Amino acid sequence: MTIKKAVGQVHLYLGMFSGLVVFIVSITGCLWVFQEELRPLLYADRMYVEVPPSAHRLPVDVLIQRAEAALGNQYSAERMHIPTRPDESVYVQFRKFNTEENGRGPIWYADYMAYFYRVFLNPYSGEVIKVENTKWEFFNVVVWLHFSLLLSYSIGHVIVGYAVLIFVIMLITGLILWWPKHKAAARQRFWFRWKSTTRWKRKNYDLHNIAGFYAMIVALLIALTGLVWAFDWVDHSIQWLANGGKTIKKSAPEYTISPTESEEALDHIMAGMFTAHPEAQSYYLRFPGKADAPLFINVMLSQSGYGNRLNYQFDPYTGRLLEKKGFEDMNNGEKVRALNFPIHVGSILGLPGKIIAFLASLVSASLPVTGFMIWWGRRKKKKHNKDRITRKVPVKRYAEKEQVIHPEIPYSEREKV
Repeated sequence: MTIKKAVGQVHLYLGMFSGLVVFIVSITGCLWVFQEELRPLLYADRMYVEVPPSAHRLPVDVLIQRAEAALGNQYSAERMHIPTRPDESVYVQFRKFNTEENGRGPIWYADYMAYFYRVFLNPYSGEVIKVENTKWEFFNVVVWLHFSLLLSYSIGHVIVGYAVLIFVIMLITGLILWWPKHKAAARQRFWFRWKSTTRWKRKNYDLHNIAGFYAMIVALLIALTGLVWAFDWVDHSIQWLANGGKTIKKSAPEYTISPTESEEALDHIMAGMFTAHPEAQSYYLRFPGKADAPLFINVMLSQSGYGNRLNYQFDPYTGRLLEKKGFEDMNNGEKVRALNFPIHVGSILGLPGKIIAFLASLVSASLPVTGFMIWWGRRKKKKHNKDRITRKVPVKRYAEKEQVIHPEIPYSEREKV
């Protein structure tokens, strides 16, 4: 067996093993990459409000109380999104995961996600615009299908991670198989040379090889950035390389948080944020999960590019600033990690980058399909050729009774007898 044939066998069987998962991950990536552009069109009724003549926003604490009341005060707010555009609504998020169920962890997403709600409010009147069951909202289902196959995170992200790792190997082996032996053959592998008489099998083969070749670099980049979330060793290895072969431990800010009775700290913090960053597009608040945990605020300066986010930590009771960290404050490993998401979705290049990521994901979704059709066609061809070789020619069967031919009958007439 030649090396190229062995590579072909590896390519085939790995593709058969991971093809379905790669297809699901790729097609959901296509659907999700433009979610920021599609949400305002699909959810305009909940995302936009009419700005009153005297545009005065209600305190953040009041909005949180209205959101909690809309859900019967059964849940505590987990996060909050505050856009700075005057005509955009705010939402308060309530979410909880089930880690165990009857002594064992849940398997399916429906059991793993205990609840997930977003309450959209008018920031001027405090009116509840929409209580969204985000657990089954379209884009949320798409993203959970993308990285967990609608299984619990501990199970699903491992399956997706290994399938993407196999996909990386398949891209490399696919390039080896694509590589032509001669210059004449190379010309036919760079562009589609279809005619009106070109059969669909040839078109399918070209779609797999030529489209796969042009999408390979972007698909490989998307896959590798996806592996950063799937496996810690990939994340640590990339940061180790970016830091020049050094492991730099994250330095946690030194602080002590003591719970106190203070209801004005959050509004005081947000007033300072609005003053410090008038150019911000939105603020994303993550409330403390524990009594001694800080309040996290992400300041989004733009939707695309890099270095577009500032991270703050505050004492939620006193409003004291604990840490401020921007892109320039990070070491090289942290910078690479911060760039992982915008590279993965293509937003690092703005809308053109998202279009490129969309097309590469679409081609990636087609590769398992076209590859299976190539294998199926060759399988049928081999079976047909085998049947032709082993087919037996029918033989005349004569009666077992012995036929006596009279010696006086001429030889030419005996055959008739």
